[in-house]
Amino acid sequence: MSQHPINIGKLGEKKALLYLKEKNYSIVAKNFKSKFGEIDIIAKKDHCLYFIEVKTRTNISKGMPYEAVNYTKIKHIEMAAKYYLLKNDYKDYKLKIGVISILIINKKTEIQFWDNISY
Repeated sequence: MSQHPINIGKLGEKKALLYLKEKNYSIVAKNFKSKFGEIDIIAKKDHCLYFIEVKTRTNISKGMPYEAVNYTKIKHIEMAAKYYLLKNDYKDYKLKIGVISILIINKKTEIQFWDNISY
């Protein structure tokens, strides 16, 4: 699959949104931007608010998609999530950071979701 990385990222986010909806998550926001970074998807389910990073790849030459979510990336998500919470009222929600890893090879899609990661 020889698509431009931006197109792969957008495709991955669409697949992630469908996956979350199939699992009964409500989508609160997409591509939330702050001076601390971007959160790909903010979703809620069972009184939990999820700040989700989506990583998509079409091969594993640079590792699995989820391996790109390192300590620094998680800290940026945490800071952006705190900023989001200052602007929006989710006081009684449990907060979680998640990663959706999408691998698309030969039109076959593998999706993995970790709904609560941190260091």
